[in-house]
Amino acid sequence: MCSIFLAYKAHPKYRLILAANRDEFYERPTARAGFWQDAPEILAGRDLVYQGTWLGVTGNGRFSAVTNYRDPLAPTGNLSRGNLVGDFLRSAETPENYLHKIQENARKYSGFNLLVGEFDSEIGYFSNRAKNVKILESGIYGLSNHLLDTPWRKVARGKTALKKLIEKEDFSAESLFEILLDATKAADEDLPDTGIGLERERLLSSIFIETPIYGTRSSTVLLIDASGKVSFTERTYKQSRNSWEEENFAFEIEKRVDVNVRNGLSCLI
Repeated sequence: MCSIFLAYKAHPKYRLILAANRDEFYERPTARAGFWQDAPEILAGRDLVYQGTWLGVTGNGRFSAVTNYRDPLAPTGNLSRGNLVGDFLRSAETPENYLHKIQENARKYSGFNLLVGEFDSEIGYFSNRAKNVKILESGIYGLSNHLLDTPWRKVARGKTALKKLIEKEDFSAESLFEILLDATKAADEDLPDTGIGLERERLLSSIFIETPIYGTRSSTVLLIDASGKVSFTERTYKQSRNSWEEENFAFEIEKRVDVNVRNGLSCLI
C-alpha cells in the first residue's frame, strides 16, 4: 500500500473517509478482499506470501493500513510488515497501546508507516523511521512512502482533492476512486530523492502507478459513518487502470448485513 488519503472527523456524515492504493509487483500472489476463513471478523485483501494484508477492517470497527517507507540503503527487517495490520485487527489492544508495543520491536521490520484505529475511540500512527507514536486529531491526512503528511507532490494532490471533495455533504465512492486513479507524474524539480534514481522517482511519483513489472494492484475506499455503518469497496485492476474487478461490502459495526461482488469496466479515459 503506497498511497493513503484519510479524512478523520472532518465531515458531518462520515467519521472516517479513507481512500488508498496498494502498489506492488504484479507477480506477487494476492487474494482479493473478503472475510478471512481463519479470522472471520476481518475484512481485507491478503498477501499470499506472508498471509498479512495492507488494509483491513473488522466487524467491531477496528481498522488498519500500512505503507512501506522507501529507503533502499536501510537494513532489511526479518518480519513481514503486512502482519502488523492483521495482528492489530485480531487484537483487543487500544491503538495507542498496540503501537507502543510495536515500537519496542520496530527494528525487526523494514521501513513502515502504520495506521491503526477504532471506530469509537482513536486513530494512531507510528513509523519505525520516526521516534514517537502519534494520536491523530480531526483533519485530513496523506501518507505515501515517507512519513505522515510529507509533502510529496502526489500526497499534496491527493489531500487537496480530498479536501475539496468532502466540502460537499454528499459525494460518491466513485469520486474517491477518481482521486486514486490520478496518474499525473510530478515535475522533476518536485521529485524526492529517496536513493532509487531519477527515472524510478518519476515512475513512482503519481498516485496511480503503472510500470512493466510494478504498479497499483488495487484501490480501496472505506467509509464509516457516525452511526457505525461501514462501506468497503475494493477494485482490483486487470491489465490497466480502466478495467477492474470490484468487491462491495456493507455492514453495521457488530452486524454484517450485505456482501456483493461484481465485475466493472471503467468508462474513464
